[in-house]
Formats: sequence, C-alpha cells, structure tokens
Amino acid sequence: MDSLRIIESWPVPTAAAAVVRADGSLAGSHGPVDHRFPLASVTKPLAAYAALVAYEEGAIELDEPAGPEGSTVRHLLAHTSGLAFDDHRPTAAPGTRRLYSNAGFEVLGDHIAKATGIPFADYLHQAVFEPLGMTSSTLVGSPAKDGVSTVRDLVRFAAELQAPRLLDVRTVAEAVSVVHPGLKGVLPGFGHQAPNDWGLGLEIRDGKSPHWTGSASSPRTFGHFGQSGTFLWVDPDARAACVALTDRAFGPWAAQAWPPFTDAVLAELAGR
Repeated sequence: MDSLRIIESWPVPTAAAAVVRADGSLAGSHGPVDHRFPLASVTKPLAAYAALVAYEEGAIELDEPAGPEGSTVRHLLAHTSGLAFDDHRPTAAPGTRRLYSNAGFEVLGDHIAKATGIPFADYLHQAVFEPLGMTSSTLVGSPAKDGVSTVRDLVRFAAELQAPRLLDVRTVAEAVSVVHPGLKGVLPGFGHQAPNDWGLGLEIRDGKSPHWTGSASSPRTFGHFGQSGTFLWVDPDARAACVALTDRAFGPWAAQAWPPFTDAVLAELAGR
C-alpha cells in the first residue's frame, strides 16, 4: 500500500506499519515489521483480551468485585473503577467518571493472577501470544504499559479482533460496545471528551474530536494508542485494521501525523 510509505516522513528514528483486512489477509506493510518496540498503552488491549479469555474460561466474571469497593472487573476494563491514572487510591465512585487508569489495569492483572494461580505475564503469553503465534511479544512489567511487540505480531492480534478465534464473537462484540454510556473524561493527549466512550479495554472513537484516528474513521472504530508513539485501530466499516509502531514518544508530532496517515490508508482501501 502506497499510503503506508507516509511513515517515512514521520520525525521518528524507526517506524513500521501494516494493514490487515477483516479476512486476515495482509493489505500491505512498510518498515521493519520484525523490530521489537515498547508498546506503552497498546499493551492494554492485549491485557484486556487475556482478561476476556479468563472470563470465558470461567476463572473470573466480568461483574465480580475487583479493585476499590463497589468496583468490578468490568469497571477496571472500562476505566470506570474510580482509580486515577497512576493512583491506587479511589478518587471517584465506580461507574460515575471515566478516569483513564494505569492503576486499574495493574489491579486487574493482580486479580487475574490470583484467580488463575498464574503470574499475569505468563497468563497473557498462554492465553493470547502463544495461540496467535505472537512469538516476539512479551510483557515485562505492568499490564497497563510494559508490553513489547512487533508489527508482524500485532497484525496477528488485529486479525483476531476482526475475526475472533480465541473468544466467542459475542464477547468481542461486548468488548467493542460502550460501557457506561455518556460518561465524560479526558482522552490522554487529546483533552476532555464528552462523552469519552470506551468498551472493555478498547477505546471507541464515536464522535470524539480531536482524535488520534482520522476524520474518515467510522464512529465504530476502536483501538488504542501508546505514549511510546504506537497505535492499533480497527475500523469495522472499512473492514480493516492498522498497526503503526515507532520509537519516539507521543507528542504534537503524532497528533499531527497520525490522522492524515489514517485518512490516506482508508482512502486507499476504499479505492481498491
């Protein structure tokens, strides 16, 4: 895909990107797809998927208590537990505010480890990485931000999100549906959003503006970006997903570069 060559103009030392269609076929890739990049918060969708595997295996329930008093696994996944960004003390009642929280995912990882008797990094490997053939992916710390992976591996995950094999399609449909509709909150790097819609570990684009995806991205687009200059989105209307990984921290450069890149990818997909 010619549009993927746009990453050559990004002000980053290293970048790689790929697009995978809903049928699992690779539409195109560019850059060093086997280079291992720190994912930052693109770790969260991977951790969330492992949590959903644990749910389907019966190890946990989405509505069982987890985290602060009154919070559940579902609250932790949807950033509505009341825990703030990096604070393990509750700052709001569960379900009342969308507080994007690394702490919430760390609590979630601990909860799953206790329920399964398996360290969360090992559980993620067994539940997601190994069955999808993500041989270059690891979790080296926090389930919120310490994943390391490659574009080649994340293409496999993006294909799974579009045509699930590890989970029931109904579980994935729930994961990409808004949890606690109408809640306001801050989308890191893009300011206050009303509403600030999320599913289970996946951000839902809806009508957010400004946003890290494109102006042509459908409201049903879901995914995540990371502060290490990384993103993964799935656009069900375009029947495709895109992964882009870099080794420069997120900043104004990314907010400026990513939306037109996504629009170019979507335009090329639509023109085929």
